[in-house]
Amino acid sequence: VQLVESGGGLVQAGGSLKLACVASGRTFSDYAMAWYRQAPGKDREFVASISRTGAFSVLSNSVKGRFTISRDNDRNTVYLEMSSLKPEDTAVYYCNQDTAPRRFDLTEMQKGNFDSWGQGTQVTVSS
Repeated sequence: VQLVESGGGLVQAGGSLKLACVASGRTFSDYAMAWYRQAPGKDREFVASISRTGAFSVLSNSVKGRFTISRDNDRNTVYLEMSSLKPEDTAVYYCNQDTAPRRFDLTEMQKGNFDSWGQGTQVTVSS
C-alpha cells in the first residue's frame, strides 16, 4: 500500500487543521484506516481509527472531543479534522491501513505494527 499524507502546517494553539491521507494499492473501501503521530523523542502513538464503511470510529483519549476521523471511499482518502489544537499535539502525523480486509480490529490498529509508512505530515502548534 502507498500512503500520502498532507495538510499539516504551523498553527496557533486553539486553531484547526484538516489532514488528508490518500491510499493506493488495494481496494480502499475494504480496509480500516487509522491515524498515528510521533512527537520528537517519543514513540509513535495511535490517534484514531475508522472502519471500512465509516460506520465506526475510535479516538484516543488525548484527542477525543477535539479531533474527528472520516473517510471518502470514492476518493480513497481518510481525513483527520483537528480543532482546539494544543502545543502537545505537535508531531508528525501518519496514516496507515489495516493489513487484513473486511474487519475492524481496533487492537491491531492501536498497535500500529506496520511494515511501511508514508512520509507523514508535520503539525506544529505554537503556544
